[in-house]
Amino acid sequence: MPPSHYDIPAVAWDGLAGRLERVAIGVVRLDARLEASGLGPGWQSRCDLTEAVKALILDGELVDLADLVLHDAGMDVRSPTHELTRAAAALRARRTVRARPAPWPISIDGLSALRGGAGQGSDPEKAPARREDGEQDEEVLVADEDDDPMKAHLAEIDALIERTSKVLAGETPLPKSRSHLIYDLEKDEAELEDAWLEVIQRTAEWPAVAAAAIAWDAWLELGLYQRQPWLGLILAGAVLRARDLTTYLLPLAAGYRETDWRAKGRESPREKIEGFCAVVEQAVALSHKDLDRLSLARDLMSRVTQECRRNSKLPELASLFLSRPLVTMPMASKILKVTPKAFDLMMAQLGGARPRELTGRSRYRAWGIV
Repeated sequence: MPPSHYDIPAVAWDGLAGRLERVAIGVVRLDARLEASGLGPGWQSRCDLTEAVKALILDGELVDLADLVLHDAGMDVRSPTHELTRAAAALRARRTVRARPAPWPISIDGLSALRGGAGQGSDPEKAPARREDGEQDEEVLVADEDDDPMKAHLAEIDALIERTSKVLAGETPLPKSRSHLIYDLEKDEAELEDAWLEVIQRTAEWPAVAAAAIAWDAWLELGLYQRQPWLGLILAGAVLRARDLTTYLLPLAAGYRETDWRAKGRESPREKIEGFCAVVEQAVALSHKDLDRLSLARDLMSRVTQECRRNSKLPELASLFLSRPLVTMPMASKILKVTPKAFDLMMAQLGGARPRELTGRSRYRAWGIV
């Protein structure tokens, strides 16, 4: 069984501070370039989709990027597989982390929502009273019943709507029963969460990159969330956001794949931090390359879109290409609310500026910026 606590190592900062500073400067420069280019939202959307696929690859499962894009658009061409469902969960986790304020993902409420367990951050004074058998206290639901018979029923409906809204917003996920065939029921996840959050608090004064490295190492050593091992890298990126080093979630899974460094559990604290620095450097380099491709494609398509009519859907099609790794005809028709024939005409209007065709088929065609 994994340990229930994590001992923060003593780090010799001599010679390491310069490396951490260079990595941090690289992240800040990428953030500034994304903001100046105006392509930040599109780049992040593409990054989230590709990261979800690569995170599953690191876990030993293969997922087709095209299947994930179509599944995310609600246009599956086949029944979703188990791997595709897990990739979609990783994609939702990244979007949830981005949608909430920076400190939230590394709080007890954030971990509870990302885990998919029962909410632990709700106010106990506002929560409905419950008996040991799980039923709500009748006194809460029938309060003032003698004064107004309908008041209790309306209060119950309002409480149900409020709980449903919190579940849909991800603030209070639905509790799920766990099978002993899949999960280790002897593992106390609440205790492991507390241990990991203690690591976050104790490294609050560390350099941001080093704190994220230790947070990731602690996640791996503690073995949190047996069915969501990819969540560790997402939360390491959330640590960088919480420390105001960047406003985006970096493609750390892609960076990890590009490096030769692999955590084996025998590394010194310095080696762990330097390994994570290499991951961040590769993630930044890949981000710059993708941003170069998006900038070039936008410049080419803007030469065509600036001459189109005011009510034309062509600029929206260009924005769709900038926000998706690939686009199919049915997907574009559904999102832009145009006919397939209109999509063909717009692609012809783009001419040589249109993105590359990825499939080369006559029936199932897809285009993307690669």
